[in-house]
Amino acid sequence: MDFLQLDGKRILLFGVANRKSVAWHIARTLAEVGAECVYVVQNEAIRQSQKRLFGEADVHLCDVEQPDQIAKLREELAAKYGCFHGLVHSIAFADYSDGMKPFHETPRKAFLQAVDISCYSLIAVCNELKELLDPDASVVTISISTTRMASENYGFMAPVKAALDSSIAFLAKSFSQFSRVRFNAVAPGLLKTSASAGIPGYVDSYLFAEQIIPRKKAVETQEAADVAVFLLSPRSSGINAQQVIVDAGMAINYFDQEIVRRAMRPPT
Repeated sequence: MDFLQLDGKRILLFGVANRKSVAWHIARTLAEVGAECVYVVQNEAIRQSQKRLFGEADVHLCDVEQPDQIAKLREELAAKYGCFHGLVHSIAFADYSDGMKPFHETPRKAFLQAVDISCYSLIAVCNELKELLDPDASVVTISISTTRMASENYGFMAPVKAALDSSIAFLAKSFSQFSRVRFNAVAPGLLKTSASAGIPGYVDSYLFAEQIIPRKKAVETQEAADVAVFLLSPRSSGINAQQVIVDAGMAINYFDQEIVRRAMRPPT
């Protein structure tokens, strides 16, 4: 039985960079349920280095910082495909090359670039491709489980993701004027991805999360991907403009007795 009703549906995926990517796990699961995946990557280097991942699927190029490339992508897709039943936006970038600074010292250029790539790109892509989206299409982006936790080693990306979360609501509202396209965000806790590995101090935070999570095991990338696939499917038709948190219960367990006991233990 095709419970998810995704067999034969065409999904456009932005953000597959390697086997650890959230987008790749989503694509793999989509393929398992019979969906057709069309990929968009930033540059030719990624397309060539990840040939084995993409197989025979179409892989298009688009640097979302360049409006002309987004417009060119629309032309390429329009020439080859009738429509897309879903779109996955799994793109994020923050320049920490100057090291981690207190938030109030965030460089303007780095912050605005992060907003452009990680948030505005969703708006720009959806606007450019709106006529290629099926009237009942589902758009899914990847956020984080909380933008209110002032994690020092996450730098200025949390406020950027907060903008992304807000954009979901406004996109859902504006698209409702001419379609039934839905917009939602999957918001996982700490994951093991290549992108997260580049965040200073991330490993310690990841290991701490495993202590906090009730099951004592961090969220797996596949778990986040499974939620994304559900949101892409017609089975989630009643869900719109929402952030679906996938943190394995971490948010309920910060005052776990054992964690508190260890924190209050006198230093030796």
